[in-house]
This record gives sequence, C-alpha cells and structure tokens, in this order.
Amino acid sequence: MPRFYCPQPLLPGSVVDLPEAVAHHLHVVRQQSGDELVLFNGEGGQVRARLAEIGKRRASAEVLALEAVDVELPFRVTLAQGLPEGSKMDWIVEKAVELGAAGIVPLAAQRSVVRLSGDRADKRLAHWQGVVVSASEQCGRNRLADVAPVQDVNRWLATPGTGTRILLSPRADASLAQWVRATQAHDVTLLVGPEGGFTDQEDDAARAAGALALSMGPRVLRTETAGLAALAILAAGWGGI
Repeated sequence: MPRFYCPQPLLPGSVVDLPEAVAHHLHVVRQQSGDELVLFNGEGGQVRARLAEIGKRRASAEVLALEAVDVELPFRVTLAQGLPEGSKMDWIVEKAVELGAAGIVPLAAQRSVVRLSGDRADKRLAHWQGVVVSASEQCGRNRLADVAPVQDVNRWLATPGTGTRILLSPRADASLAQWVRATQAHDVTLLVGPEGGFTDQEDDAARAAGALALSMGPRVLRTETAGLAALAILAAGWGGI
C-alpha cells in the first residue's frame, strides 16, 4: 500500500487535502478514488486512508483509522557528518534515515571541499529535509529525522550535547563494536569527518570537548561509509534490528 507524508492533523473520520506533490504522484501512477493508502505526519503513528478525490494537482483522502506503528530505534542516534563533496550528503542522509538516525548535523570541517553559506546553505537544508521525507516514506518510519543547519565543527563541539559523543577516528585504540558490547543502550552522537578525515587539530578538539574516540576496525572507511556502518553496529548491538 503506498504511503505518504502529510504534515497536518490526521484524525479518523476527517477528510484532508494531500500535498500537491503527493496528488501529482498519485495522478501519474493512475490511482483512483476509493483506493487506499497510508499517511503519516511525522509525529508518530500512521493512518489508513481512502482517496476521496483526485486530480492532476489536487487530491483529498478520508482518514479511516489510526495505526500505532513505531519502527524507531530504542535509543536516539545523531549523525554529525563532516560535509562531503558532490551529492554524497544526499546518499548519507537517505541511508542514515533508513538505519534509524533521529538527527543529522552537517558539519563544515577544514577538509570539507563543499562550502555552504547564506541562500545556498538554506536551499541545501531544504533539499536534505526533502530527502528525509522521501526516505521515511520508503522505509516505513513515521517520525522525521531532524536535519540541522550547517555548522562549523569547532562551534558545534563547544555546544553541550546529550548522551555520548563518539569520534570515529583511525587514531583511536578502542573499537566501537567492543564498546557497544560492553555498554548499555543510550543516546549517542556519531562524529564523522569529511573526505580525508578530521585534521589532527579537530580530532584533538573533539577529544578535549569530551568525545570518546573509537575506531571502526583495521580498514579505513570512506566518509559515506563510516557513519552508516557505525549506525548499523549500534542498531545490531543494542536491539534496533
């Protein structure tokens, strides 16, 4: 059954206007009045609904019943990702959502090739939020991951956080997998460098700010691989899979 994000109250018995993009998609795939679909508004749970009206740019649906479906991880993971080049960030956001990340913080680091500010940063943020919606529709999540504005890594390190901040670093002696096996599940932030990793200065600053440095094993992972592999290790070790 198709499922779509619909950012408005979804009360059983009500008729809601669907977003224009959703209406257009339903028209293209030739859905008809009476067809059923699933809607969610990002606040948890989903509803079963029936198309009441459909046109090229406008559609409405009758909300039939609330379904208390929750596929979130039993702990909160934030991915603080050093900005990579090109479209890699789109892929990272999409896969992080699929793996259960609750928050994503794009970080401008010294080795980040991409530099975003002003209108360009605002447009990329809106684009990444759209990626979150699409990925959530596909993977069955009913709560949207937060995407923060791009932040300078040193300024971000200076702000207080919750849970444990984990610096994924090839300079670390202890491994993430071993730490997960020895630790109870709790909120975590994964700190991942851009291509080339964090500089030694940034690595040292993260440790000085209280981040726990852990390695991903003997192989050097690409920036688009490291955070996602760490997310999978956390989910597998702490009961999220």
